Amino acid sequence: MADYLCGSQEAFVEKMNERAKELGMNDTTFKNCHGIDEDGHVTSAYDIALMSRELLNNHPTILNYTTIWMDTLRNGESELVNTNKLIRNYKGATGLKTGSTSLALYNLSASATRDGLSLIAVIMKAPTTKIRFAEAQKLLDYGFSNYQYKELGTKETVLKEADVTKGVNSTVNLVLENDVGALLKKGEDKNIEQVVNLEENLVAPLYEGQKVGEIIYKIDGKEIGKSNIICEKEIKKKTFFSIASYVYKNCFSLFRNT
Repeated sequence: MADYLCGSQEAFVEKMNERAKELGMNDTTFKNCHGIDEDGHVTSAYDIALMSRELLNNHPTILNYTTIWMDTLRNGESELVNTNKLIRNYKGATGLKTGSTSLALYNLSASATRDGLSLIAVIMKAPTTKIRFAEAQKLLDYGFSNYQYKELGTKETVLKEADVTKGVNSTVNLVLENDVGALLKKGEDKNIEQVVNLEENLVAPLYEGQKVGEIIYKIDGKEIGKSNIICEKEIKKKTFFSIASYVYKNCFSLFRNT
């Protein structure tokens, strides 16, 4: 794969290191593309978590494979069993990757999702495979017991109907530009406050998706999330022709009903 994509394994490793730096993996240096022990080929638990998060967030189809416990090849002649035992034994487990070498010992990046909260636990240099799974489970249990994902706002939720000056329509719905959520300690969601900042006067023309303000979510004065507030649809400016058309239509309707 490395030869195909970059022409050589050395060139591919350069790309790996470039991407690692882009992700903020400052403790990582790749020396090869196969993962076997080599001097200077190092990483950290934090960096593995960053890499795992990138994979899950931007390449979610990986879950179609990491969640398979057992499969067969060649019409059932060969059987494959997932090396990640948590897939079978841990509620909500979604992956992600096991690994071991004689020097690195037993390692694991474990991911799981419950009630909209997704967590990653990284174990490195465990003395046995049993211990790596047990320790990962402890970390995940701690996360699910103490934290929650709180949905703060949903994309396209209407916040209010605002007046529009000089528009062919006198009002426009103001909506959230994107979904907003935050990782919170359980119980903290009772202290959430919303700060809404809007332009005082909306004057046509307005275009669909135009930013007219923002909403900020805070706990004890600390920002935990925010979203732009945008116009739901376009509002054109009144012109002589649009006013004349409006008058004509209303007069015609009046005569028709009399």
